[in-house]
Amino acid sequence: MNWNICMANYICGDFKICGNRFFRVMKMYWVFVCLIAFGCTGSPDKSGDATSDLKDTVLHSTAMELYTTYCAGCHGNNMAGGSGGSLLKETWTYGRTRSLIFRNIKFGIEGTDMAGFENILDDGQIGNLVDYLWQAQNETPGNVVEIPEVIETSQYQIQVQQIIADGLEVPWAIEFISDRRALISERKGQLRWLIGGKLDAEPITGTPIPHTGSTTGGFMDIALDPNYLNNGWVYLAYSHSQGNYDDELAPATTRVIRGKIEDHQWVDQQNIFLAADSLWVTEGNRWGSRLLFDDREHLYFSIGDMARAADSQDPAKVSGKIYRIKADGTIPADNPFVRTPGALGAVYSLGNRNVQGFSIHPETREVWFSEHGPMGGDELNILKPNANYGWPVITYGRDYSGEIVSNITHREGMEQPVVQWTPSIGVCPVEFIQGNRFAAWKNNLLVGALALEELQRLVIKDGEVIAREMLLKGVGRVRDIKMAPDGSIYLVLNNPDVLLRLTTEETTG
Repeated sequence: MNWNICMANYICGDFKICGNRFFRVMKMYWVFVCLIAFGCTGSPDKSGDATSDLKDTVLHSTAMELYTTYCAGCHGNNMAGGSGGSLLKETWTYGRTRSLIFRNIKFGIEGTDMAGFENILDDGQIGNLVDYLWQAQNETPGNVVEIPEVIETSQYQIQVQQIIADGLEVPWAIEFISDRRALISERKGQLRWLIGGKLDAEPITGTPIPHTGSTTGGFMDIALDPNYLNNGWVYLAYSHSQGNYDDELAPATTRVIRGKIEDHQWVDQQNIFLAADSLWVTEGNRWGSRLLFDDREHLYFSIGDMARAADSQDPAKVSGKIYRIKADGTIPADNPFVRTPGALGAVYSLGNRNVQGFSIHPETREVWFSEHGPMGGDELNILKPNANYGWPVITYGRDYSGEIVSNITHREGMEQPVVQWTPSIGVCPVEFIQGNRFAAWKNNLLVGALALEELQRLVIKDGEVIAREMLLKGVGRVRDIKMAPDGSIYLVLNNPDVLLRLTTEETTG
């Protein structure tokens, strides 16, 4: 039964439609009254364990009443399903973490029949519903799901190999140096070697200490100089502060450096990009940052809006941009803002909330990028010089708090995405498929997602997405994707922190 109809009839004094729901709500009310009256303590001679049992019993009863009142009409009294489908399941399409399930109940899921309850239930009641939902599952939704050994797709049977099953801590990026060696960055501030398919136990020392005073701070992307075999330069993006590394109130920013690795030592460090101290922020978040060299050996890098959304529209501010510089950090003369008074000459585009993936189309040589939206409005875009991608003036999403960021999705002079995802998938890395191992997927784009833990394949023609296929779902947050020199696909996952290798045999028949 539709709760909005039920509530409307309750307000009008007609209880015929509302039926027993009104009385169940009143019963919940008296349960809370009794809890308050007795201070959740029971009688004076009861033990602490009995008090705890009473609390659990009442909270469970309360959650059951909430479910019966608001959820059972669509999902069934036993959660086995109705018009809204079963809630007893292994695959959670819109996220399996407690925070995402909480958010889906509170704000609803756009594009579905799931409406939000933010104006009906408070956060405590929603939390009780999530707990009640979790307790009913055979397997807790937040638990790690077993990674499959084989993925059946429309054209390939993909073999999945866990290259690293333990030993990594929030890996962020992987970069191949040869068919036997690769570098891996870890968010907490480590660079690690992968040698012959094995994680080197000895980390690289001498790297800078990142600012970790926010949930997203730390080491981010790594890239190799186009002439790495001759000069040995490795590029690193990370959140930077002057001491007080774990203090969220310490001024911080995103920094790009380069250095060399000799005998597990980071040496010869050089600054490539660091904004003036006056442009650093406190209590920042969403630092970026992906790195990409193009065919002309220009380095592109992203800096997120650092929780300063409006600054994304100002070329004089560091937040919310894509930048282009030369390999040594100098600014190309044809950059769009190089002659704009007060602007940062390295800025290449504006209005980018938090770019999390870069990849060059193998044929057109265009730079495609993914942009992590708020709650809704993840985007896939094609990079253009001096383009404005709209954040926060136009967006398809709203803030995580539920507040409206903008009421418009289009404005003249601002770019529209090739694709936008609402609800958000938590879009992160993108990688075009090249080589002969996946020949049937040549020039398709792989897209990874954090929140919804997905690996998607997008078929692209003439700058548009014409087909999609889900390859992986719900086995971990896809942080990075790289084509290896042998044509296999490597995936960096978080929760669990593992490294996967995908190889294939073509499906026959």
